Parts: sequence; C-alpha cells; structure tokens
Amino acid sequence: MSIRSDFHLHSSFSGDSEADMEEMIKKAVSLGLKDIAFTEHMDLDFPVTNECPEGYFECNVDSYLYHLLSVRNKYINDVNVRFGLELGLQPETNRKNVKVVKDHDFDFVIGSIHVVDGMDIYDPVYFEGRSDEEAYRRYFEAVYENLRSYSNFDVVGHLDYVVRKGKTLDADYSYAKYSDILDKILKRIIDLEKGIEVNTAAIKYGLKELNPCTDILKRYRELGGELITVGSDAHTVEEVGRGLDRAREVLEEAGFEYYTVYDARIPVQVKL
Repeated sequence: MSIRSDFHLHSSFSGDSEADMEEMIKKAVSLGLKDIAFTEHMDLDFPVTNECPEGYFECNVDSYLYHLLSVRNKYINDVNVRFGLELGLQPETNRKNVKVVKDHDFDFVIGSIHVVDGMDIYDPVYFEGRSDEEAYRRYFEAVYENLRSYSNFDVVGHLDYVVRKGKTLDADYSYAKYSDILDKILKRIIDLEKGIEVNTAAIKYGLKELNPCTDILKRYRELGGELITVGSDAHTVEEVGRGLDRAREVLEEAGFEYYTVYDARIPVQVKL
C-alpha cells in the first residue's frame, strides 16, 4: 500500500455513523496509515424526512473537536489525525457555511454536493420523471453553480456522487457524455486553486469505477490539476482504508505522481 492516507472518515459525530472515533484511529494504525482526517458531516438545511430529522447531518463541532483532541494525543507517535469537515454545499446556505468554517481552525474541509434543488440525491424522488442522463446533468450543473458562489473548502468531494443512486448506476455513464459541463467544473476548481477527492466508497455501491471516474481524473491532470486527496468515506471501523490500493492504481493510470494531505488547510504533496 503506497497510499498511507485516508482523508474522509465519519465517526459517531456524524448522524449516519455509529463508529467509535478511537477504534477508527486504531484501525488506521493497524493498517500502517500515517495521515487520516475525520470529516464529520455539516449539511445545513438538509431535507427533513422520517429517516433524516432536522439537524441529522449537522455536527456538534465543539463536542467533536473536544473528543478528537482527547483521543488523538494517545496515538500521536503512530498517526497524524486531522480535524476536518465535510461541508454540504447549497447556494442558499453559503453565508451560514462561511461562518461554520471561520468559527473553527479546521485542518481540512471537503466541499460536497448532496442536495440539488432541495432534494437529497439519495432520495428516489430526485430521479423520478427523468432519465439518468437528465438527472446526472442537472447534478453537474448544480455542482458548477455551487463552485461559482462558494469557495471556502479545500477539495470537492466525490465529484460524480450522483451515479451512486442512478437507475443504471455508472453502466452508461462516462466523462465524454458530460464533458462540456465537467470541463467547466474542473477549470473552475483549478482556477480556485482547490483539489478533488478520489472517493473509494464507490466500491461499496457496486460501481465499475471510483468517484470520480478515471477519465475525469485524467482530464483534471491534463488541465493542470495537481491536488488529489484519497478517502474511503468510511462510516464504520471496518471501512477505514478501504480501496487505497485501487486508488493508487487509478491515480497512476491518470498520470499523477503524488497525492495530497492537508494540515491547517495547507496542502502537502506525498509521493505515490
């Protein structure tokens, strides 16, 4: 395993995880990881349902930080544990998101789009009445809209996240089909001096490729993009470090020689 970083972990401080933070750290140490980041959910104004009550994806950041500081010192000689956040981007929450990020000294912030036009992408209602191609294109348009209006994050999370829940998943999906809007997204990310994440949770969803797909990574590299973090998106102890070997293979295929870790919001390149 040449990638010794997992920069997307959710513990019990995220609404959709019950994982014990210290147990996740122990798992990372057992795998020989040297850099990890907890990126608890902060998705303001997330659609309320029976499964997701109000505030379900809003982390208590003060409690989270207090606990992280108390456990990471135990393993300070074994692994670097970063204080991160997965920030849900919606144009309507920009002002509140700015305050969340400024109120704490995060090491790392992922900007992710989970909600489009007031709908949770994981809710089947998002796909009702339209083809996967129409639903995917609208998602990418929303990603671009968010990147035009908000920039206080470090990397864009799981860029083609929407394919996880399409009727056909990524069977008929490709960069080429959406290259016009994806190129606008990638150029905007580069202009903002931000990065993108390789998210290995695609393995769990039965996708043929990671998120984003390899051709997006190749295009990002062609355009001059260099900042790439790798994350398992683990919500259980068992998922920590999932797919890192595959991520390395994909990054090498896409032409990358380095991956990125962040400390105090500053990117550090690590040789693959």
